[in-house]
Amino acid sequence: MILRLVHPGSAARGPLDDAARDYLGRLGRHHRVEEVWLRPSKRVETAPALAEEASQILQTLRDRDRLVALDRTGKALSSEGLSERLAAWMQAGHGAIVLALGSARGLAPEVLARAEERLSFGPMTLPHDLARVVLWEQLYRASTILRGEPYHK
Repeated sequence: MILRLVHPGSAARGPLDDAARDYLGRLGRHHRVEEVWLRPSKRVETAPALAEEASQILQTLRDRDRLVALDRTGKALSSEGLSERLAAWMQAGHGAIVLALGSARGLAPEVLARAEERLSFGPMTLPHDLARVVLWEQLYRASTILRGEPYHK
């Protein structure tokens, strides 16, 4: 199974990118991981910009992929809860778990409607680069929980 993060934008160089890459590398020892950077829309109006970004996100999906939207309206899980979701995803035979992280405008209604699940980091809005770090770290933590490793203490 592949864990694939798709999102508009580009990584700002610096400590947050370093942290995200560190957790991505750690997670990559146990799972196949991919990160797909999409071109953010340059449109000024929100609806057309979101539609353009949605089209790019949805084009990344392949047969047997499960789309999970990272959205504040989603379900907030504990680390243990995320490890249970990760275990379920692994057992379900998906080609990939595609985690969609929106641009500064969020995710388009088309992406949210297509997603089989919505997950939330909580009610606070996080900067894009920080959300990326939190996602990779929490997936790494979930993986160590499943493997019984001491990281999650």
